Amino acid sequence: MNVKEETVYSNVETANSKQLTILKKHFPNCFDRDGNFIQERMLEVVNANEVELSKESYSLNWLGKSYSRLLANLPPKTLLHEDIEHNTQVQHKDSKNLLIKGDNLEVLKHLVNGYSEKVKMIYIDPPYNTGSDGFVYNDDRKFTKEQLSELAGLDIEEAERILSFTDKGSSTHSAWLTFMYPRLYIARELMQDDGVIFISIGEEEVHNLRTLCNEIFGEANFIGLAARVSKKASNQGSFWSPSFDYVLTYSKNIGFCLPFFGGINYNSYKEVESEGDRAGEKYQLIRLYMTSLDPMRGCSNQRYFIECPDGTFVIPPGDIFPKKLGDGEKVSPKTGNDKVWRWSQKTYLENRHLLEVKQVKSSNLVDQNGQPAKWNVYTKTYLKDVIEKSSASPNNLIEDHINQVSSHELNALGIPFDFAKPTTLIEFLMDTCRVGDNDVVLDFFAGSGSTADAVMKRNAKNSGNVNFITVQLPELTRENSEASKKGYQDIFEITKARINKVVEKISNENSNYSGDLGFKIFETVEDFRIEEDDQELTLSNLTMFDDMLLTDEQYQTLLTTWALYDGSELTTPIYDIDLDGYKAHLCDRRLYMIAPDFSSNALKALLHKLDDTNDKDFDPNKIIYYANNFDSVKQMELNEALNSYANKKSIEIAVVVRS
Repeated sequence: MNVKEETVYSNVETANSKQLTILKKHFPNCFDRDGNFIQERMLEVVNANEVELSKESYSLNWLGKSYSRLLANLPPKTLLHEDIEHNTQVQHKDSKNLLIKGDNLEVLKHLVNGYSEKVKMIYIDPPYNTGSDGFVYNDDRKFTKEQLSELAGLDIEEAERILSFTDKGSSTHSAWLTFMYPRLYIARELMQDDGVIFISIGEEEVHNLRTLCNEIFGEANFIGLAARVSKKASNQGSFWSPSFDYVLTYSKNIGFCLPFFGGINYNSYKEVESEGDRAGEKYQLIRLYMTSLDPMRGCSNQRYFIECPDGTFVIPPGDIFPKKLGDGEKVSPKTGNDKVWRWSQKTYLENRHLLEVKQVKSSNLVDQNGQPAKWNVYTKTYLKDVIEKSSASPNNLIEDHINQVSSHELNALGIPFDFAKPTTLIEFLMDTCRVGDNDVVLDFFAGSGSTADAVMKRNAKNSGNVNFITVQLPELTRENSEASKKGYQDIFEITKARINKVVEKISNENSNYSGDLGFKIFETVEDFRIEEDDQELTLSNLTMFDDMLLTDEQYQTLLTTWALYDGSELTTPIYDIDLDGYKAHLCDRRLYMIAPDFSSNALKALLHKLDDTNDKDFDPNKIIYYANNFDSVKQMELNEALNSYANKKSIEIAVVVRS
């Protein structure tokens, strides 16, 4: 058994290192043995697919762009801590909702592994940079001009100019773009393929933001720009009196997005359900295979056989077929010729009751032999569901969700906060992009908590099961402000208080509602692994502690950070495992051993549990231990034992030592 030595994050990051890693992963043939990029081979790929090369292009450049790319690639310099006292309370312990305290860029970096491609909708209301809204770019990443020049690929003079506004604070367009770029770049990684992001923005930066989003999300994924009436009357402005702002909208992959709800065409619902608990309901049929889907963009689980009533099997056209003949047997597409279904294999297996397989005169599917099929596959969409989930047509002039609505909402809850967006706007956007059960909605500029409020209200109205992730910086409230007078020291306290008040209100008004009205709290904390005399710049800040005795709080923080880094969600249970008095932890088949008192008896207990065929729940496929608490003798003893134990459960175990 090979033991892998590992640090939690790479300690070498540059302005484009992530992008280069993606290129090497997907186009290894375009690099020589020394890692040099071979441009001609990439051109061969492009030319073979008849993609036209653009000789001219439009781009947005600003002072700090290279620095913002570097910020998007750098690992987090914090750890993530769980509020155990709050999270273990009855109403919160099983919740999948999250409220996270900390700088949103740091939080997004922590979330990337556990929540990659899991977010259906993002709504953010970032600073508008009006000149009077208090936005000032601040940055606590400490670089010398020489370090920044090397990492970001800049000349010394430009590095010096960038440091002048990152160190001193600035509200210029360049500073605002430098602030927004890394946050949006990482946010895109969290979006699922049919995910949508809505960004509220004012006229000061809307033109810059759209160009920035074209670069991050791709111009082809631009959905639209809606104007929202923010107030009915205004006395401000020397020329025009401002009364609206904008909602900028992009998709992760527009090919996967269903059209936004735009009214109901009742004539489309011609079928009537004949059996089951939905008998008598009208529905329409939508083909499960659509030719517009790009099989080479995240569709590895979307090519599989579907069994027809006569025992034959159908599949979208292509050159490669599953090795086994059976319903749901899948194969990953190899080229653009291998077409895919709209649904993943998992979605299909869970929702076969919503399918209708019909014999047709002409089908664009093929059978198991690659011959034209005589069947087609459709999904059912019930009219009742569409009516219940859609409350308004998404006109790109949004008139019904003005700021005054939010003022009334906050006053009713006793929450002191200015310029919050109304929950009705966020509910409207959720309906528009068809957020459904088990979807996740993210807001990393949480403010007063409007998004969390909107999700809970919508769930209560629709008996829904949508979860939220909200992130808020503990920004201090202004001295002598209404919030300060009411005892709120920072904005995070306001966010938390509002969610609690909303929970109480929904519980009082919906006594029979049994949905998720809890939320778990986490926060970023200073990286206690770094020595005090090494605070200037530590890109290798993720090698774990050197000869440090962890407090209970630090121990739990390390466990939380590791589990999230390894791909578990923050709400995934972590179970304590007793190994003859030694406490280990099991999470998603990973066994964490951090404590220092691992003994020979603990090793025997571990081997016994691994071989106990009656203990089917204990089947870790990875063991991760903390090297500083496992001296060389213990490491050797552990590794040799794992190499030679009986392995009665036939578990393949990877061993990782983190130091």
